[in-house]
Amino acid sequence: MVVGEMVQEVDLVVLGAGPGGYTAALRAAELGIKTLLVDAQAKPGGVCLHMGCIPSKALLHSAEVMTEARHAEKIGIKFGKPEIDLAALKTWKAGVIDKLASGIVGMCKSAGVDILHGKATFNDSRSLRVDCPGESAVRVKFKHCILATGSSPTKLDKLFENAEAMQSDRVLDSTSALALNDIPEQLLVLGGGYIGLELGTVYASLGSKVTVIEMTDGLLPGADRDLVKPLATRLGETFAAIHLNTRVTGIKVTNDGIEAMIEANAGSDKKDLPASLKFDKVLVAVGRRPNSTGIGLENTQVEIDQHGFVVIDDQCKTADKRILAIGDVSGQPMLAHRAIRQGFVAAEVIAGLDSHFDNRVVPAVVFTQPEIAWAGLTETEAKAKDIKVQAAKFPWSASGRAMTIADTNGTTKVLYDPESGAVLGVGIAGPRAGDLISEAVVAIEMGAHLDDLALSIHPHPTLSETINEAALTGLARMERNRNSKAADKQASH
Repeated sequence: MVVGEMVQEVDLVVLGAGPGGYTAALRAAELGIKTLLVDAQAKPGGVCLHMGCIPSKALLHSAEVMTEARHAEKIGIKFGKPEIDLAALKTWKAGVIDKLASGIVGMCKSAGVDILHGKATFNDSRSLRVDCPGESAVRVKFKHCILATGSSPTKLDKLFENAEAMQSDRVLDSTSALALNDIPEQLLVLGGGYIGLELGTVYASLGSKVTVIEMTDGLLPGADRDLVKPLATRLGETFAAIHLNTRVTGIKVTNDGIEAMIEANAGSDKKDLPASLKFDKVLVAVGRRPNSTGIGLENTQVEIDQHGFVVIDDQCKTADKRILAIGDVSGQPMLAHRAIRQGFVAAEVIAGLDSHFDNRVVPAVVFTQPEIAWAGLTETEAKAKDIKVQAAKFPWSASGRAMTIADTNGTTKVLYDPESGAVLGVGIAGPRAGDLISEAVVAIEMGAHLDDLALSIHPHPTLSETINEAALTGLARMERNRNSKAADKQASH
């Protein structure tokens, strides 16, 4: 033990106070476990609250408001050009974050969960050291630990001349982009995934001319193309340019901006692509990496896979019997709601309950304009795994509610087993898709069939009806197929 180091003994220490971590701590306390929540940030909430989900959605709301104002001309209402008070916008965003962080502190206090601010490092499988800013270090002895250290933005070191160039204020990641220090006139976004497109949408709404460069041949790799199509159409109008099947080979940081060297991928049909493009700033949004290094896991029995994720089972247990892991550090998908569910499981397992992370689906939402959401099997995944599915679709151009809000740029589809009619997946592109997808999650978790969605009464006129209509389309197709087979069978006799 280091001289001057304080010692604290607890039943459970939760390392990381993001959505998964504080959920696990609160559930553990509820189950009578003496719990300590440790986080390097001064306020709980993790990346999601302070540098991710919440601030990005707050800013995306501002983008939505401005988009709605522009689109109001379609229905005969005209607004003047918006005046953006950047300082006031940042203050509002900070207020949302502070209020939520204070709420977490209050919940922990009420539940009897202690919070310790500092950087933690494992000494071994039974203790860790927490270096607290301006105070003595604390040695925490524990019976169990839940690792919830989250993830960090992926860096592209090889693209830059040196480390100094990477540290330039002209080079943004998802964290620094959300600080909203200024609005660059020309912004390059590296990566056409959800982070790049969401932040690109924010900056475009605030006045930046946004160019996206994506290595693959489509935006949002992995998502079904028919869901991405409405978004790609809208972004084609909103962004200055979108270069697919293109890669950046180098980035130079100059006194007056950014120069990106680019080239088309092999097999691309791009013939007129310039050798370089110039911008004021670049946002590197090519994914995230798990925070599994630099915290002393080598001093434990925890196993880490080739991608840096901590290996766990369906009870969130690691190879070390005293340590469990949840959230981004434990694998894909790296989503806050997955971490929250795992937090419940991990706490209950430590309490001796027979709890498992056995959820059938983890929904995904891209908060762009329009939003895209899906749950369960996708057509892309079904094709890759050679799973037979049928897709029943309903275009939002036929939705009464979509027409009344002057936004019919969307689609809803239901994937189902062609023999049994079991619902295997649902995808939605359109306004509030992220709110609508929850019905699909419940349906798939409960083993629903097409008739469950088709025959359940949905309120009219609503966007939720599009799920009902898609299911009705699929049900009608199944009936036609059954009638056709019956007719063929009768004819054969």
